[in-house]
Amino acid sequence: MSSPVSTRRRFLMQAAGGLSAAALSAPVFAQAGWPSKPIRLVVPYPPGGFTDVTARLIARGLQQRLGQTVNVDNKAGANGIIGVDAVAKSPGDGGTFGVVIAAHAANTTLYPKLPYDPTRDLTGVSLIGISPLVAAVHNEAPFKTAREMIEYARRQPGKVSFGSSGNGSAAHLSTELLKALTQTYMVHIPYRGAAAALTDLIGGQIQLFLDAASGLIQPGKQGRVRLIGVASEKRLAALPEVPTFIEQGIAGFTGSTWAGVIAPAATPREIVQKVADEVAQIVREDEVRQRLEAMGTVPVGNTPKEFNDFIAAETAKWGRVIRTAKVQAE
Repeated sequence: MSSPVSTRRRFLMQAAGGLSAAALSAPVFAQAGWPSKPIRLVVPYPPGGFTDVTARLIARGLQQRLGQTVNVDNKAGANGIIGVDAVAKSPGDGGTFGVVIAAHAANTTLYPKLPYDPTRDLTGVSLIGISPLVAAVHNEAPFKTAREMIEYARRQPGKVSFGSSGNGSAAHLSTELLKALTQTYMVHIPYRGAAAALTDLIGGQIQLFLDAASGLIQPGKQGRVRLIGVASEKRLAALPEVPTFIEQGIAGFTGSTWAGVIAPAATPREIVQKVADEVAQIVREDEVRQRLEAMGTVPVGNTPKEFNDFIAAETAKWGRVIRTAKVQAE
């Protein structure tokens, strides 16, 4: 029979062993005191747009939740490639992350010689949200609904011109998908950015423009353009009066941009998972969720695996559209 002293000694040794095991299995970021320095969040687009606004919402949330400064670094150019390359070539120490949109998936097919390997050099962290595209038409266009527009385009091939923020953009590829699904021919007019395309739509130089709802809600409400359809399975909370293309008989047509957080592939899995968990919590906060929904964005917040699978699916989807429509990078 063991004495009280030996029993107590054995209990303390077992407890110490348990603590040692726990310490050994503790996340890398906890052992290293991560984040011990300011975090850089690279945005591959200029300030003020959909990507930048979304990224700054996440940056503010991460800063509050992690107790460390999060600096947004706008590195625009080359359809997002310059900024993404900066993330890919950053040390995988948890000090650099990036925010990408749908163009990130399209670029894999558009640019066969990217300066980085999207799957080898980068990893998905979490999908922030999905923003279905909205179709806007010139106020004096000879059609008032998506169905009428498709019928008009069939009767008069080439009479409808559509704008985009550039070759390979979500607006361009989604409209190419619409053309393929409806067997119509519409003329593509690429612009250097959504603002220029919207200006020409309002002025009547083009008849159609698909864009994220964030850029079209106010022009629509002000009566400067007519909103005729949403490229999603459900109507948007921010535009409940605008029917989907599917509702209007155009089966299978969905198109969106989206925003998600990426990191250098060498970033420790524990840190990637920690940031993914925080992003998921941030997009569920009432203020952030309401801000995203007001922009026409559906909040998501998922796991690194789910986001990597999503990127792979988007890459395959838009790759097929690019090859079928023979889209070439500018």
